[in-house]
Amino acid sequence: MKISRFASLATIALSSVLLVPNAAFAQTAGQDAHAAGQDTKSAADNTGQAVKKTTKKGYHKTKHATKNATADTKSGTDKAYDSTKEGTNKVYDKTKETTVKGYDKTKHGVQKVFDPSAAKKSEAKDAAKETRMKTKDNVDQTKEKVEDKTN
Repeated sequence: MKISRFASLATIALSSVLLVPNAAFAQTAGQDAHAAGQDTKSAADNTGQAVKKTTKKGYHKTKHATKNATADTKSGTDKAYDSTKEGTNKVYDKTKETTVKGYDKTKHGVQKVFDPSAAKKSEAKDAAKETRMKTKDNVDQTKEKVEDKTN
């Protein structure tokens, strides 16, 4: 049987690999353990760095969102307070105005019966008083709006 050149070269290469001692290619158990420990240490360092970075990033995002939410809540509360205050003042002014008008009408009715000449003077005084009261209330409301906007 005739062996080809390729087959003979392959046989020689295979036998030389098998016959060369394994010690030339392998590491000792200690070296393997050391390399594995270094790999583990490196992986732990990388994981620690990633956790640290993510934690800082999350902290800063939470801090920023909390700051914005607090500012928005404060702004909304201030607006609600101002609106409530303004509405309350308007209702108070209307109630006061209506009460004064009712009192004046009652007074006018009594004066017409007992002193008709005094009734006309009283009506003019009361109309002037109501106008002053209304003007004062409008000025006060305007001042409050300005104060609320500056605060």
